[in-house]
Amino acid sequence: MLETVRGPRQLIVGEGVAQNIPRVVAECGSRVLVVTDRVLLGQPAVAEIVAAVREKVEVVGVFADATPDVPLTDVALAVSAAAEVDADVILAIGGGTVIDLAKIVGVIRCHGGTPRDFYGESRVPGPTTPLVAVPTTSGTGSELTPVSVLTDPDRELKVGVSSVHIVPDFAIVDPELTYTCPATVTAHSGIDAFCHAVESYTARPRAHGPRDPVEQVFLGRNPVTDHYALLAAERIARSLPHVVRDGGDKDARADMSYGSMLAGLAFSHAGNAAPHALQYPIGAATHTPHGLGVGLLLPYALDAARDAIGDRLAILARVCGLDVTDASDAEAADAFLTWLDGLLADIGIPAALADIGVARADLPRFAEMAGGVTRLIQNHPGPTDTASLTALLEAAWLGDRTRLS
Repeated sequence: MLETVRGPRQLIVGEGVAQNIPRVVAECGSRVLVVTDRVLLGQPAVAEIVAAVREKVEVVGVFADATPDVPLTDVALAVSAAAEVDADVILAIGGGTVIDLAKIVGVIRCHGGTPRDFYGESRVPGPTTPLVAVPTTSGTGSELTPVSVLTDPDRELKVGVSSVHIVPDFAIVDPELTYTCPATVTAHSGIDAFCHAVESYTARPRAHGPRDPVEQVFLGRNPVTDHYALLAAERIARSLPHVVRDGGDKDARADMSYGSMLAGLAFSHAGNAAPHALQYPIGAATHTPHGLGVGLLLPYALDAARDAIGDRLAILARVCGLDVTDASDAEAADAFLTWLDGLLADIGIPAALADIGVARADLPRFAEMAGGVTRLIQNHPGPTDTASLTALLEAAWLGDRTRLS
């Protein structure tokens, strides 16, 4: 056995824990850059956190111009903002975009260079500026993960910086900060978290050498990640439809915060797979939300790999509350995929790539591009050659999983 489990120095989760943010930040440094966005900065809960931090430290700068998908222009502006206050700690308050931006700012603050110097796996040479990550959505799990996903205008797909050194030092997960999250964002971020759980649980297991836990970021599933993934899937399955319909359902909000957090812990080691790899070029081409893309692709990726993961799909069916007591594994797997189709429709995720503006002629090119995202595609339990990935995308373009049978 050779495994590793990664996470923040401390994870604090639960209603009301946001009150600890000023103290935790002050313990990390005295010159703070707050990274957030304009909408969040205008919300009373976030404004109160920033005001409370100002009372605990010497200097606070605020970068509130984070925009979706972390364009490199945002990185340059945020790095300049950090330099202006000589930041020795970063506080990120927001969704995955905000936290991913804060991660790469911390890298450049400590090691110089540009984001392009750190694309890929394990290219960050050492620890970065201390980061306190506070999510306001239940989805990306970025407050726990070793990944920052960026948008480079010179590339046709999103790029990732992956390193154990960019896991935030502290993650403070307070469901109360998600109460104002709009229904569409709740749906897209929530299904992203569900994808993290399911992709981790069905990731291809891989043998490791002694250096792999240091030199690689995603290592495939193991019993610990299975545990986190199943707990996450259970919570998200029972609560995502409720919280999309009723954002004031506090129990469902708590489930989603816990589920997103657990899924983040799972994929920090196991890694994501084909839905995320395929979404990179599709998201870049269509400018559609990340969660929408991975959610749409998930049932097709699972169906394409069912020969390898049928038993795991059956377990997911039981975990997600389906009555499959007397069913065979094959029948339970079918039931899970049918239920997943219904879940996606219920929360407003389209069933076909054609519905989000993908051109059919682009599918082979997108398949080839996704095949080059090795850190993700190597985790897919099904075939990963370009022809197989193109067939997967063809089924998804038509909205017809039967083409994969």
